[in-house]
Amino acid sequence: MAFLSGLFGNANDRYIKSLQPTIDKINSLEKDFGRLSDSQLKDKTAEFKSRLEKGESLDDLLPEAFASVREASKRTLSQRHYDVQLIGGIVLHQGKIAEMRTGEGKTLVATLPTYLNALVGKGVHVVTVNDYLARRDGVWMGQIYNALGLSTGVINHDSSFIYDASHTSKEEDKERDIEGGFKVVHEFLRPVTRRESYQADITYGTNNEYGFDYLRDNMAYTPEQMSQRPHAYAIVDEVDSILIDEARTPLIISAPDVDSGKLYETFARIAPKLKEGEDYNVDIKEKVVALTEVGIEKVEQMLGMKNIYDEGGIRHVHHLEQALRAQVIYNKDRDYVVKDGEVIIVDEFTGRLMPGRRWSEGLHQAVEAKEGVRVQKESRTLATITFQNYFRLYSKLAGMTGTGQTSAEEFHKVYKLDVMSVPPNKPMIRKDLPDRIYKTENGKFKAITQEIKARNQT
Repeated sequence: MAFLSGLFGNANDRYIKSLQPTIDKINSLEKDFGRLSDSQLKDKTAEFKSRLEKGESLDDLLPEAFASVREASKRTLSQRHYDVQLIGGIVLHQGKIAEMRTGEGKTLVATLPTYLNALVGKGVHVVTVNDYLARRDGVWMGQIYNALGLSTGVINHDSSFIYDASHTSKEEDKERDIEGGFKVVHEFLRPVTRRESYQADITYGTNNEYGFDYLRDNMAYTPEQMSQRPHAYAIVDEVDSILIDEARTPLIISAPDVDSGKLYETFARIAPKLKEGEDYNVDIKEKVVALTEVGIEKVEQMLGMKNIYDEGGIRHVHHLEQALRAQVIYNKDRDYVVKDGEVIIVDEFTGRLMPGRRWSEGLHQAVEAKEGVRVQKESRTLATITFQNYFRLYSKLAGMTGTGQTSAEEFHKVYKLDVMSVPPNKPMIRKDLPDRIYKTENGKFKAITQEIKARNQT
C-alpha cells in the first residue's frame, strides 16, 4: 500500500492537486481586482448577488469572490491570503473539514467561504469556542466584510452586537490585543437585539449560544420572538473539540419545579456514611453510581424504613443516587466552585466558570446540600438538545482544526464530513512529537519531573 501511495499519491494529495487550476484562476485575477477603487470593490457584492439570481452557482463565482476577499483583506488588515489559505477556503466551502497546522491563519481562511456563502442571503454562522474570540474575530474579520458591503453580527452570553466602523464604546470597555495590534472586544461593536445579530449576513458566536438560542426559539410563542433564521451554513472552529469531545453534551433550559430541599439535605448527610464497593459501585467514566442491596438496607435502617421503594417511592432512591454522585464524582474546585453561597459549575473543557447554568435532574441540588449552601428549587427540563443534533440541522457544515485526521473516521460516520489536510505555507521546522499517555496521573507527574530535570541539566 505504501508503494502504491508513493507511486500514485494518496487521496488527500490528489484532492489538493485538483484545486490548483482554481487557485491559478484566483491568482490571475489579483492585479485586476487591485486596480478597483474601494467603492468598485464593494459593488462586486451586488454584482455577485445579481449573477446568483440569474442562475450562476457559488462555484461559478468562487474565483472572483475569493479574489475580492483577498483584496479587501490586503486593504483593511494588510494581510494577503496565501495559496494554501485559498485551498483551505475551498475545502470549507465544499462542506469539509480543513486540517491546518497551528499558526497557519485559520481565522483569515474562514473569511473566504464565509463571504462567498453569505452572498446567498441566508446567513452564515462562524462558531468559536468562547465569547472573547467571537468578539475579537467579529471586529477583526468584520473589517473585511464591511469593505465588501456585508454586515457582521456577534453573539455573546449576555449581549449581542453588530459591527459598526463608526461606533466607539466607552474608554473603560476597550481592550487591546497586543499581539495583533488592533482594537478588539467592544471597539466598533454596537449593541443590538439578538434577532438583529442573527439577521446580519455573517454572525460570530459560540457553540453554547447558538444552541441555547435555538432552544429559546423553539419555546417562542410567535415568529417575531424568534432570533435565528433557518440553519444554512456554519463553519466550526476547533471542530474536533465541539463536534467530537462535546458532541453529546446536552444543552438544557429548565424551570423551577417541586421544592425537595429537605430530602436533599437528608441524603447529603447519609451519603458520606456509605462505603464504595460495599454499599454502592461507581462508574467514573459514565458518572454513574449504583446502589447495592447492602447499601439500600443500610439506608433503610438510617431512615427507619422497612422498604424505601414502598414508603419513599422511586423519588427517594433517585435523591439518594444523586447525593452519592455529588459526594463521590463531583469535586469542589474541579467540577464546581462555591462562591457567595452559590454552587457555580466549572466548564470541564475550558475551565471557565458558568454562572447561571445548573446541572439537571436534581444533581445541582444534591451538590448544594453537600456543600451546606441554600438548596434552590428543583428544575423541570423545558427544552434540550445535544451539540451533535444541533449542528446536524445545518444544510451545509464545515470545520477547521489543527488535529482533524485523528477523528476522521468519526467525522465521516456521524456528520458525513471528510477531513482534508492542507499543507503549511512554508516547510515545517517545528517538531510535532506524538502524545505520551500514562496509566496513572502519578506516573505522568513523575515523567514531567524527570523531563524538567533533564532539560535543566542540558
